[in-house]
Amino acid sequence: MKNVLPRFERPIKSKDSPRMDVSYWSKAMDAYDAKNYRLALIETINYINSKVLEGKSIDDDIQIVQGQGSAEIQMSITKDTFTLKAPFVKITEKTNKVALYRRVSEINFSPLTLTQIRLKDNELWFEYETPISLCQPYKVYDVLREISVYSDHYDDEFIEKYKADFYHELKVTALSESEKEKVWEQISDILEDYRNYSAYFKEKRWNDFQWDIIVLSILKIVNMPCVHGTLRTKLEEYVNNLFNGQIDFNHRIDKGVNFMQKLLDKPKEEFFQDIYHAETLISLKWRSSTEIVQNHVKNMEKYVNQYIKENNNMMLCYYLQYSFLKMIYDYNLEEHHQDAIYHVLEEVSGKELHEARPILLTTYHDFLNGAAGNTIVGSPASSSKNSKGFFAKLFS
Repeated sequence: MKNVLPRFERPIKSKDSPRMDVSYWSKAMDAYDAKNYRLALIETINYINSKVLEGKSIDDDIQIVQGQGSAEIQMSITKDTFTLKAPFVKITEKTNKVALYRRVSEINFSPLTLTQIRLKDNELWFEYETPISLCQPYKVYDVLREISVYSDHYDDEFIEKYKADFYHELKVTALSESEKEKVWEQISDILEDYRNYSAYFKEKRWNDFQWDIIVLSILKIVNMPCVHGTLRTKLEEYVNNLFNGQIDFNHRIDKGVNFMQKLLDKPKEEFFQDIYHAETLISLKWRSSTEIVQNHVKNMEKYVNQYIKENNNMMLCYYLQYSFLKMIYDYNLEEHHQDAIYHVLEEVSGKELHEARPILLTTYHDFLNGAAGNTIVGSPASSSKNSKGFFAKLFS
């Protein structure tokens, strides 16, 4: 049998996804160390999302209003003060107010650490204010991320459980017809690969690899920037469960198989209820840099070296594939790092294990040495996409 790797094609870009540039972070830290606190704050915001300050004078008071899912992030920068407000749900006549306010009190103690949820004119707002002199870049990043993460998380809970209502309708842009066609082609390929690989691993009684193909499939879909709403929430739930070592491994596989079957049965129309371009202030992923990524990849060395020593190409190739996809899931990667991962996954797509091994290892060592993405030029055509009889090759 020729065991070839599943297909991969990089997802379309989202029009509204924040673009990260680490150079802004260095400027922010340098400005803060030089006690130029206002500039440090401005460069931190540029690091988070350089689009929001485009066309604004940074010498005057600055007012910023930017959507973040169903919330609206309002920032005010004066000579002396940095203020953040984020209305995210409304209280209505149908709202179970007592239960909701009790829940808000709990959340204000934990998990919130920097911000607080307050009631204002029958609306719930996140609020935070601090002197400009205390706007250390890490603190500003953390408070903006905290507001964005928890406003996005708790709006659905408050609406479902306590009958609150969205503060305003989600600002979305529908995909073009060509984008829809592209996205559906990719999702269909992912699900088709899952069906065939899962059946093959079951036939061979390689049950542990059911976990690998489930993880690969879910990460490929959830990493699509245009996937939002309930679909993203469920995908993220299963990513967390699949990587949760506190849950029995076979139980994780069983739950994952059931979820994948639901995705296989899900009509195209239902998928596209949660697939669109959405306005965003800050990526909810963890910030990254070359050093952060190097440290992450360093933690993979134990398993990489073990599989190399055992000459276990299958374990090595699957481990590196899902680890690279998990990096995209976890971190707001710089574009050249993300491109390096997309490039290698496209390059090994449809290749046999012995062919894919050195290609994956080269990229792994590039990340380890801080050189990933430095020599990427363009993106290769996906080998699986252009090859005939992909599954005939797989099961030959």
